[in-house]
Formats: sequence, C-alpha cells, structure tokens
Amino acid sequence: MLQRSLRSPLAIGALFLSALFCAAAPRPAAAQDQGAAAFIQNLGTQGLQSLAAPEPQRVARFRQLFDTGFDIPEISRFVLGPYARSMPPQEQQEFQSLFRDYIARSYSTRLAPYAGSPFRVTGERPYGGEAIVTSQVTRPGGQPTEIDWHVMNNGGRYLITDVVVGGVSMKVTQRDEFAAIIQRNGGRPEALLAALRQQLGQGSYYGSSIPRR
Repeated sequence: MLQRSLRSPLAIGALFLSALFCAAAPRPAAAQDQGAAAFIQNLGTQGLQSLAAPEPQRVARFRQLFDTGFDIPEISRFVLGPYARSMPPQEQQEFQSLFRDYIARSYSTRLAPYAGSPFRVTGERPYGGEAIVTSQVTRPGGQPTEIDWHVMNNGGRYLITDVVVGGVSMKVTQRDEFAAIIQRNGGRPEALLAALRQQLGQGSYYGSSIPRR
C-alpha cells in the first residue's frame, strides 16, 4: 500500500515538515540576492501563512512552489535510485509530475494545523557546493522542531535539494520507501507509477493498494 508505506515514522518525520514550506509565494528576483538564509526565511514564513487558505488554493500553491523552490529533477532521480536507469525518459518525466502532485495533494491537507506557526532561520554554513540553512518551527504548545535545508545556488536562483528533520533526510527516506514499493511489485518501476496514478486519480491520500501483477 502506497500510503501505508509513506506513513512509517521515518517518512512522516522527514516528509511531514519538508512539504510544509513548499507553499511560499514566489519572490522578486532582487530578494534572491540576499542569500540562502533569506531565501529559506521567506519560504518558511510565507509557506506557513498560506496554509490557512482553502484546500484548492493550498494544493495549487504547493504544486507551484514545489516546482519553483525545489530541484525536482535531481530529487526525483535520487528517490528513484538505480531504478531511474531502467525507466525511459518519458516515464522519468511522468514520475517527476506524479511525485510533485502526490506530495502537494497529500500534505496540503495534513499540514493545515501548522498554519501560522512561528518559523525562524537560526544559521547557515557551507556544505560542499551547497549551503545548509538551519531553522526551527514551533507549533503552539509544542517544542521547536529543528529543520536543516540543503540549498544550492544555480546561477543566482536558489533551489532546495534536501530537507533534514531531526537528522532524517527527506531524499533518503523517500528513496527507501519507493524502493520498498517497487521491490514488493517484482522490481518493476512502472508499478510505482501505477500506484501514484491510482492515488491521484482517486483523490485519496490514505490506504489505497498498489496494483500487483
């Protein structure tokens, strides 16, 4: 089951908050010159604010900002792992679209209770050719959650390549979850595409079975 797999503690821990900040509004080009920390501060603050919007608007914003704020091609290749090499280009492109839409639809609903929670950037450090921006989000009545953002500067455009929550990588967690789904279906990557199509076509986020052949 696709959703059963995604509901494991690791998947919830990493993906739950990573999708939270996809919903920030696009910023003017001048704001992008302020650095990776300013990029994340703006993204997180506006993302939390936008969660108060009605569901259709939340989903649309998540989908849009996942495109503009995250390095989707690279993340998609990573989460598919070795299976990406056996997928023709058109299937890889379809996976990128399905992956984006699945995250946008499921987490726009799941993250609504976090609307308006305080968010702040706490630091920035270099990491190879990227920057790691550290941050905290605090839900009312709860303890701060530490979130690390891996950010690359692609010719003046900042893109998120990974999100780490409590030491758990979004990319690694999702790769493991998708690999398990493919392995349960005879090692066929197209089974993952079929499962995502089914979930999105049904408009359901929980409990649908993966087609098995």
